[in-house]
Amino acid sequence: MGGAVEIVKMILPSLVLIAAGFLIGAVAEKIIFSKLRKIALDTGWEGGEIIIAAVHGTVKFWCVAAGLYAAVETVPLNDHLYTFLQKSLLVVVLASVTIALAKVATGFVRLYSKRAEGVLPSISLFPNITKLSIYVLGLLVILQSLGISITPILTALGVGGLAVALALQDTLANLFAGLHVLVSKQMRQGHYIKLNTGEEGYVTDITWRNTTLRALANNMIIIPNAKMASAIITNYDLPVKEGTVIVPVGVSYGSDLAKVEQVTVQAAQEVMQETGNAGPGFEPLIRYQGFGDSSINFNVILRAKEFADQYVLKHELIKKLYRRYHEEGIEIPFPTRIVYLHDEKRDLSKN
Repeated sequence: MGGAVEIVKMILPSLVLIAAGFLIGAVAEKIIFSKLRKIALDTGWEGGEIIIAAVHGTVKFWCVAAGLYAAVETVPLNDHLYTFLQKSLLVVVLASVTIALAKVATGFVRLYSKRAEGVLPSISLFPNITKLSIYVLGLLVILQSLGISITPILTALGVGGLAVALALQDTLANLFAGLHVLVSKQMRQGHYIKLNTGEEGYVTDITWRNTTLRALANNMIIIPNAKMASAIITNYDLPVKEGTVIVPVGVSYGSDLAKVEQVTVQAAQEVMQETGNAGPGFEPLIRYQGFGDSSINFNVILRAKEFADQYVLKHELIKKLYRRYHEEGIEIPFPTRIVYLHDEKRDLSKN
């Protein structure tokens, strides 16, 4: 019985220290988060939510770890166990700090990329590089804190770097090609692009290895960054998102071309006003192109807000032109052929 009492007396201070750390952490976390939320609401600072999301629960963990560290100091332990527990707590705390810093840094990188569109595109490559860099630095700090010299490690990495580069040359080529694409500002997330090899779609992400496009059919197209860097790319969102839409039309040779132009422009204006897909402030027009086999051909020129809007504009314009031409008596011709049949027997009888 006496031995149990002694054990309780020995570990009771440690339990009190751990409980105190938990309570202090809960209170501190509540105070810190409430202050950050108040600052974010008063100033409109979005960074407050990033910090809160990154360190949520971590402050409490750090205080509990501090209580455990103090508890280890109060309990009589042999040197090996004491050193093991002390270093274990140090590693766990440094790892949690590294994870929290990585979350904060990547959160701010994403926030900056949204505000500075065109300077740092909002894709996952830069946040991933930031996170990886912090993890590597955190690992080096942990090794150094454990008394492990990192100089031989850095030397070994330098010597083995050539071998790694040769083994991962395709991966490294894609990584640097992705960085080149981003730095050149030739495309950003959300742009509609088309490659000379035929692939086209909206840029959804650029990772360390691939660029992902979302086609209009809602399929994902995965393209290695090295191929993106060497491809001929048409970007339909640069210099502006608005683009010209050309709809070819033909009318019969007996048509009054002045009337055709008037009716067509009116129909195009109505389409641009009725749909929400037309570029604002643009007046549609037509340009006659030439004399075809059975029609006088011309193009109707409109302006779409972005690339995908052209299909709606063409759809609505064709319907409206068909109805208006029918009402105005304007003929839309179709190709005709006159076939002459040669009767060889009849020619022989004449001879």
